[in-house]
Amino acid sequence: MEDHERRRDLAAMLQPVVRALIEAELPVLARHGITMWGYVVLNALQDAPESTQSALADKIGADKTRIITTLDDLQAAGLITREPDPADRRARLLSITAAGGRVRRAVQGEIQRNEDRVLARLPPAERGAFLRAADLLSALPVGQILGGPLEGEGPAAGRPATGR
Repeated sequence: MEDHERRRDLAAMLQPVVRALIEAELPVLARHGITMWGYVVLNALQDAPESTQSALADKIGADKTRIITTLDDLQAAGLITREPDPADRRARLLSITAAGGRVRRAVQGEIQRNEDRVLARLPPAERGAFLRAADLLSALPVGQILGGPLEGEGPAAGRPATGR
């Protein structure tokens, strides 16, 4: 039996876990008065302050016109600001506010406490390896996952040169 016949597809293995994790996040988000897209936006702005709406939409994989309501809600709650871009008066620069940072950290803390509870089912070495693998795979460009060439093609692609 070939290796690909011995295991389930990644999507089949991960989808139930991801679905349950998202379901566990919904009450946390509701307690803090934000939506899943709001949390995604706050995380993206934490990583890239003063982002244009277009750049933000690209980063989070959303249509720039579809996130307007989310941005309106976050701005009304005082969690982000939208200011004219001095380089392009038609564009707006989005920034997370101090209050937005506090909400993002509080939500992330609650979410990760539940994740830590779930991850505790794995032995510590496997937990670390799983998190490193998930981080590496989540950083892949979508085009590569859809079938484009992977950087460094081969069994060690993406691994640090540690001899392991």
